[in-house]
Amino acid sequence: ADRKDVHYLVLTGTGDFFSSGNDLGNFMNRLKTGLPPDVLAKDAAEVVRNYVAAFINFPKPAVALVNGPSIGVACTILGLFDFIYASDKAFFHTPFTLLGLNPEGCSSYTFPRAMGLARANRVLMLNEQLSAVEAKACGFVTDVFPHATFHEETKKKLQQLSKLPPKSLKYSKALVRDPIWADLHKANDKECDRLKERFVSEEAMQAVMNFFKDKGKL
Repeated sequence: ADRKDVHYLVLTGTGDFFSSGNDLGNFMNRLKTGLPPDVLAKDAAEVVRNYVAAFINFPKPAVALVNGPSIGVACTILGLFDFIYASDKAFFHTPFTLLGLNPEGCSSYTFPRAMGLARANRVLMLNEQLSAVEAKACGFVTDVFPHATFHEETKKKLQQLSKLPPKSLKYSKALVRDPIWADLHKANDKECDRLKERFVSEEAMQAVMNFFKDKGKL
């Protein structure tokens, strides 16, 4: 953020996915270390809190190039981006209640504002997938491009952005974001405080166990 030669941030994925979500196996492996679950849950919640706060505080334009399916926290943080370009093969999925967890990435605040309360409830509470076309129609993403030409089309968008005065872009973002800056941090804190409890809840532990049983890993 402090580098003068960096005018904007671009986040994209490699391979077929933008992100396949958190590695649940990592949390299960940490449980095997013998550390108290509540300590692990607190640490995990703080990692999420700091990760999300970095996006809230980023002062320059942030662009997401969603090249494929976006699942979990990589999906929820998109609400903190200024421009979201998606491949027509992308979809958006936040299976938190399936795992006994709760929304994160400020999505409890940004999703209703971006896509409306009814759609946000379906995505965040009922675990419904949102296609790229649906995401554009409801105002969540900026634009959708055919997967075959996604790289070329998004390159054009980045070139257009590069030609604009960087300070003007930065100040414009500040005028849009500053009024909700405190609300975003408040939402992040509330979500992470609840996550700390949910990580070690009976519902979440059972959901994760069931996930690995279905995968044949237990």
